[in-house]
Amino acid sequence: MGTPIGNLSDASPRLREILQSADVLAVEDTRTLHRLASGLGVGVAGRVVTHHEHNESARSAELLDEVRAGKTVAVLSDAGMPTVSDPGFPLVRAAAEAELPVTVLPGPSAVLAALAVSGLPTDRFTFEGFLARKKGERAAQLTALAAEPRTMVFYESPHRLAEMLAALRDAMGGERRAAVCRELTKLHEEVLRDDLDGLVAWAEGNQIRGEIVVVLHGAAPAQAPEPEQLTAVVEELVATSDIKLKAAARQVATEYGVSTRRLYDAVIAARAEQG
Repeated sequence: MGTPIGNLSDASPRLREILQSADVLAVEDTRTLHRLASGLGVGVAGRVVTHHEHNESARSAELLDEVRAGKTVAVLSDAGMPTVSDPGFPLVRAAAEAELPVTVLPGPSAVLAALAVSGLPTDRFTFEGFLARKKGERAAQLTALAAEPRTMVFYESPHRLAEMLAALRDAMGGERRAAVCRELTKLHEEVLRDDLDGLVAWAEGNQIRGEIVVVLHGAAPAQAPEPEQLTAVVEELVATSDIKLKAAARQVATEYGVSTRRLYDAVIAARAEQG
């Protein structure tokens, strides 16, 4: 069940209905559930159990037994959609493997909300969640993502934001565009759009608070070299291997993403110029 990420007015009628009618409500924090129900003016009649990162594996079997018994089990995270950087995935996977009915009550999503207001391309994107805390692991993640052409969406905690943005800048370059979305749908919502150099300066100069989503522009497509720039590569391959010119031109053209015919012709032209 998707729950509001800040503004209770985003709650759907279906959410109110399920809160009142579910037989079992599996939640991260019982206090958050009761604040939500109170804010929406609804009562919770079903049994409430905790379901969080520390007990979700053990809790899953119990919840599946409830479903087998014909009960309605509602899974809620503190905000947003369960299973997306929140508990729920092991339970849904186990239910699917057991061929038990699983449905979704859609609702607010910090990922989609941030993407929508970022001003960055939305046609293709990837959700990366939280980066690793250890510098070495994080650097390896960002090296793998440096050439990613799709818009990327990250979560980050406010006290690590400046360090995270600096790591993005070091891996992607200071000119890469990004948006920092803070406190989405809440009273102090703020969206900052700038290049990574500018966002690092902002984060280092301010005390950041609230829930944070970072949206990063994808890498620009790699520019294929002109065939004339690759003639020496072909000649080197011919000189150091047993393959013929046409085969060497085909191999280099495939590697660099250029036309085999144009590269072959460029090599012949270069040889003619050299006499």
